[in-house]
Amino acid sequence: MIPPLMPTYARAGLAFERGEGAWLIAADGKRYLDFAGGVAVNSLGHAHPKLVAALAAQAGKLWHVSNLFRIPEAERLAARLVEASFADTVFFANSGAEAMECAIKTARKYHAASGHPEKFRMVTFEGSFHGRTLATLAAAGNEKYLEGFGPPLAGFDQVAYGDLAAAKKAIGPETGAILVEPIEGEGGVRVPPAGFLKGLRALSDDNGLLLVLDEVQTGIGRTGKFFAYEWTGVTPDILAAAKGLGGGFPVGACLATAEAAKGMTAGTHGSTFGGNPLAMSVAHAVLDVVLEKGFLDRVRKTGLLFKQRLAGIVDRHPAVLAEVRGEGLLIGLRALVPNGELAAACREEGLLTAAAGDNSVRLLPPLIIGEAEIAEAVARLNAACAKLAAVLASQARGAAE
Repeated sequence: MIPPLMPTYARAGLAFERGEGAWLIAADGKRYLDFAGGVAVNSLGHAHPKLVAALAAQAGKLWHVSNLFRIPEAERLAARLVEASFADTVFFANSGAEAMECAIKTARKYHAASGHPEKFRMVTFEGSFHGRTLATLAAAGNEKYLEGFGPPLAGFDQVAYGDLAAAKKAIGPETGAILVEPIEGEGGVRVPPAGFLKGLRALSDDNGLLLVLDEVQTGIGRTGKFFAYEWTGVTPDILAAAKGLGGGFPVGACLATAEAAKGMTAGTHGSTFGGNPLAMSVAHAVLDVVLEKGFLDRVRKTGLLFKQRLAGIVDRHPAVLAEVRGEGLLIGLRALVPNGELAAACREEGLLTAAAGDNSVRLLPPLIIGEAEIAEAVARLNAACAKLAAVLASQARGAAE
């Protein structure tokens, strides 16, 4: 018998009643250090007072009017995102997948408006994740996620992540854009080789293509910059953001230059809930914190400290962990045991992580954490790894006997 809640997730047997900053409190009262962060969503932790106040204030005034009318909060938030980025214009949606759908449509519409409707294809990269809609699944090309949903949407050509020569070879007369994550989050926190994004920018410029960045996971301060592209010295034409933008409230955004968005005129795209006053009020509160002077500096310093401490854990448990990687507070641990076992062992120690590709787990703490939370997380990770190492040693002894 199927349960009332469709069983599309293999959920851990945990339920939480409340959260405080970097902590979650389960129904049985046990406290967990939340370094999964709702999969990089809870950028300012749980029950942040500024976010709570913003949502409560807006909830008492106006929830929804639809995009048939002006929404001043959305206009103001769009202006703030434009000021803080490369973009000239913003479309608001409810999720990262929707933001990516808008990005894909914007790229295709640009070429159609330029007199080249045949240029609808995108070069994309293996190991990527762009969402669960039919278009974003086709963009990533992951067979496991595509299975059973019929023919994938045409128009996406996957090549190896970080392989500039392969990307160049994939460009043809129907290619209109390159779509890439600055760091592959779901793919295992894979950081590309130095100069990779610069190379993609050059390929785009040389071939009349648009460069589209998926910053759903890397954006809004997660890597220590407001957007991760700022580390690379290049700017995109289109960018998708979500996750941390709402700090836990559903909101996504597609940012674009005026040129890239020239085809997106009235009637070409829409969203019933996109840009609604509740989401906009919370996103404003997030930006108030993240864009405050010195905040991103602290994220960078905290991320560096955390990676240094994690490198020590990797050295201490070479049978369990292979490497630490990532940028800012988007950190991955590649495991030598099944990553599900590592995540479960951490959970038993009261540390929540998020599994990823390449047999990795992600550590995605709130951007507000300090040294005390880092020390606690490292201690709990060390305990989890010690138990896994003991199991491996026992198995090795048994095999030797």
